[in-house]
Amino acid sequence: MATFLNTLLQNIIYGPATDPFPFGETFSPKRVRGLIRIDRDLCLGCGMCRHVCAAGAINIQRNSQGWTITIWQDSCCLCRSCVTYCPMQAMSIDPDWHSAHVEEDKYKRIEQHTISYQPCARCGTPMRVMSLDRARELYAADPDIDPEEIRHLCRSCRQIRDAEQSTVCMLRSDISTAPAAEKA
Repeated sequence: MATFLNTLLQNIIYGPATDPFPFGETFSPKRVRGLIRIDRDLCLGCGMCRHVCAAGAINIQRNSQGWTITIWQDSCCLCRSCVTYCPMQAMSIDPDWHSAHVEEDKYKRIEQHTISYQPCARCGTPMRVMSLDRARELYAADPDIDPEEIRHLCRSCRQIRDAEQSTVCMLRSDISTAPAAEKA
């Protein structure tokens, strides 16, 4: 009886130690599991998420116009492999606590995005445009390259552009290091 009175007194003085939900926001741990979300602006369609998905909840269908990414939320086991291995950090888990649904709706719980190809600015090949943030990150060390321009080039044209830029840089360094007698 003394233990009960002691606990009651502590609750009166310090308040209860439970979550305020539904009267306030509940605590959500950092690694809480909810719904898988994809940021279509960051996704490059590499397929790594589909490859590492143990439950087979992610499907990518490609066609001539682009690709469609489908995530079956009810098939997902929320292992976070897609979030961990996505090279662009396009996958995330939304801590959605309101995901209860009736059995008939289980096939409607999908997230689907269609990402269209755009033509390469140099050769016209259909491609996915790189995000501006990713282009800035990749080409931060080279001030001569415009990230806005480079992100609209396909992989092959980016390689050609990088090779041309390297050649120009090498020629500049050869000219600047040549002795004065050779320049004359």
